[in-house]
Amino acid sequence: MKKLIPVLSLLIVVSIKAQTTSFNSLLQQHVSKKGIVDYKGLKQNEDQLNSYLAYLKKTTPSSSWSKNKQKAFWINAYNAYTIKLILDNYPVKSITNIKKKGKNAWNISFAEVGGKTYTLDHIEHKILRKKLFDPRIHVGVNCASESCPKLHNKAFTEKNINAELDVLIKNFINDASRNKLEKKNSIQISEIFNWFKADFTKEGSVIDYINKYADEKIPNDAKIRFLPYKWNLNGK
Repeated sequence: MKKLIPVLSLLIVVSIKAQTTSFNSLLQQHVSKKGIVDYKGLKQNEDQLNSYLAYLKKTTPSSSWSKNKQKAFWINAYNAYTIKLILDNYPVKSITNIKKKGKNAWNISFAEVGGKTYTLDHIEHKILRKKLFDPRIHVGVNCASESCPKLHNKAFTEKNINAELDVLIKNFINDASRNKLEKKNSIQISEIFNWFKADFTKEGSVIDYINKYADEKIPNDAKIRFLPYKWNLNGK
């Protein structure tokens, strides 16, 4: 029995890597570097997505996993199930148009992980934000909308997640279509910094956080306005 335990652990690791590689391949094929999603192409390749979701259904994240491994797993799960939700309702102009029994897209219980069923909101707020806190989570998870941080065209892994989230948060903050920082005394920024202000101000102000990644620093006394959020689909 003792000999079987290392073998089983190795098989689990191999399975995780194989399934993450499969999801990565799917993203590489159907998501551009700018985060534009080819939902028609994904619809034609839905079996590959369903295979990844089948893996999620039977995989229970372990508390023995590193924080980075858990974070990567849950962000991938959130994004995969968001894609699935869009495909199940495609063509759809906006994720906000998706409703089921009076519940919006984020409150529908349909995301199956490790034998349990979750809502997207539960994954984001109860697991990622509460148990695996990291403000960069907000550029990792994707709400399938134009004003969201772009959907990354790579799957997250234990090894790459810190570097990839750093790239994503830097790109998001310096993306003029999502944050207008050129007039340094009066900036217009994403509603994400308003909705989740508490996450970005653990160690200072919102401007302090932005300045960690901004190409050009913003004065601490700059006036802040929040840009209207565009909920149209992030597809072609």
